[in-house]
Amino acid sequence: MTPVLDLATWRTASEAHEERADALTADHRGRRLRGEQHPIEDFLFTYYPFKPAELRRWHPGAAVALEDARERAEWRYYGVDSEGVATVDLAAFFEKRGQTVTYVERLLEATLDRTPQFGCFGLHEWAMVYRLTPEETRHTRLPLRIGHAATDAVVESHTIGCSHFDAYRFFTPAAAPLNRLAPTRETQPEMEQAGCLHAGMDIYKWATKLGPIIPGELLLDAFEFARDIRFVDMQASPYDVTGFTNHEGVPLEAIPIETPAGKQEYVRRQRAFAERGNALRGRVLQAIAAAREALAAEL
Repeated sequence: MTPVLDLATWRTASEAHEERADALTADHRGRRLRGEQHPIEDFLFTYYPFKPAELRRWHPGAAVALEDARERAEWRYYGVDSEGVATVDLAAFFEKRGQTVTYVERLLEATLDRTPQFGCFGLHEWAMVYRLTPEETRHTRLPLRIGHAATDAVVESHTIGCSHFDAYRFFTPAAAPLNRLAPTRETQPEMEQAGCLHAGMDIYKWATKLGPIIPGELLLDAFEFARDIRFVDMQASPYDVTGFTNHEGVPLEAIPIETPAGKQEYVRRQRAFAERGNALRGRVLQAIAAAREALAAEL
């Protein structure tokens, strides 16, 4: 039987979610009003086209009903009965998003089953600027920490093993042949692995694509995870980010992966992210399973 949350309970949960989401996006929204940009954090709202207003929209997940929630009749993939009880319309959701659900499920299961790799040292960001002029780099506001010639030398002196297509596709033409792997969109489920920082950030992307079957807490946890990875990704990049602070106001320090100490620090962070990311992957898969079970019970 589908549990029903009374009005006071689900309103409290919804308001708490909105407050947390607002806190997570406050800096970005403030900068946007001032016409300012942040070359690190704004990535979360440009590369992942999910607006702050969407992030603050709370869903209980599949197989949970909300009492006195007639307003949700206006929400996509919701149904409201004659007594005002709202639930996710799983039949409509799976009819429209079923292929996406299956793809995400397959991708995350494969990633969980694969042994994480920890030897890339974040060189994908270095390969994205290899042999470019200062005017050609993606982040023109950020100088290269050790200069262009030395950055190119780092790329040339390492073996690059990027397994993530959405990082690899931004390699410069000169850098792409240096990658020992050739990831494609089609081979993504066969190549994705939990040690990859970009694969970790993408858990947030998959959560946004699954909409109302993802509980609000899981969505915000995935966003926080992507944010935390993004800062480390840029700290280990060739860019000088020392003029910026993280979300807690702590000044950023470079993770110099061109040095043995920097490599050790990167792998330490990478291992922690892999463990944290796999826990999130498991929770997304649990949400999908709950939605499938609830849909089967309706049929």
